[in-house]
Amino acid sequence: MARSLHSPIDGRAPRNACSAPPNRRVSRGALAVTINRRAPRGAFTLIEILIVVVTMALLAAVAITHFNDTTTDAKKSVLTHNLHIFRSQIGLYHVSHLGQYPALRNGDLPQMTQATNAYGDTGRSSPAYPYGPYFDVTPVNPYTQSNKIVPVAQPRAKPTGVVGEPSGWQYDEVTGAIWPNHAEFYK
Repeated sequence: MARSLHSPIDGRAPRNACSAPPNRRVSRGALAVTINRRAPRGAFTLIEILIVVVTMALLAAVAITHFNDTTTDAKKSVLTHNLHIFRSQIGLYHVSHLGQYPALRNGDLPQMTQATNAYGDTGRSSPAYPYGPYFDVTPVNPYTQSNKIVPVAQPRAKPTGVVGEPSGWQYDEVTGAIWPNHAEFYK
């Protein structure tokens, strides 16, 4: 008798090529295991999705914390750099101008951003005004985003807190000392 490709020998209906084999029970000693062969899955389970979402949330929390620390470190670094530049240029001005410090005028030190003579008078850069400018623009305090300068509350004394309205710097005209004018510096 000729066998058809579509009918098995044992008389059972033919299996679809895409269907999974039936469940099988395998016994080995006292342990019985049922092997369940199913068709391939097409989607993720809810628990798998939750695990991925929680993992991503933890990674984002770590990254954001690290980013905030980096931003704070960058502000501190820029502040330290600007303060060093400010102090060194005021010292250079002091040496070049007969022991005088720049004068504070309207929240700025114009003698630092313009050419001056030995007496601190400002003018166009020429042989009559050979000194400066020491800055193109006054450095900005990265915490306040301001380059405005205010006088210290007590001349000849180190400031202990913020003075007056929001500004970038505190300046002592008597000693030429300059400090940042923001609360984080005095904590």
